[in-house]
Amino acid sequence: MMPGLAQRKSDIILLAEHFIDRLNVKYNKRIARISPGAIRLLMNYAWPGNVRELENCMERAVLTARDECVHSYNLPPSLQTGDSGGGSHPAAGALDEMIANYEREILTETIRRNNGNYSAAGRELGISPRMMNYRMNRLGLTKKS
Repeated sequence: MMPGLAQRKSDIILLAEHFIDRLNVKYNKRIARISPGAIRLLMNYAWPGNVRELENCMERAVLTARDECVHSYNLPPSLQTGDSGGGSHPAAGALDEMIANYEREILTETIRRNNGNYSAAGRELGISPRMMNYRMNRLGLTKKS
């Protein structure tokens, strides 16, 4: 018998990319990559539903993606809270953690899209340079010199 997906961590991203390729064709999408935040969530999840659960997860991510990248916020809430479907409620503070992860990913992706120009990223997000700096400090993000 083949070991579960949780024991085959090296297969998770390969399978996720395979499912994205198939789903791009099925839904006429152009997803080209998985963000570091989403990769971290995929790798840390226990995968009790094994490969079928991963496939369903990636289908949801592809359908909800608004650009060419699967972000952590495109993944199901169970991956974002670390809940493996054991019937328990998310731990206290899980919502705050999910919101912070979502905001961190939005900021880093917008900065990347603007080639490291923090002012342009702030303008795209509709926030002042002061608020951009505040949010980056609060989330532990640092400016690259």
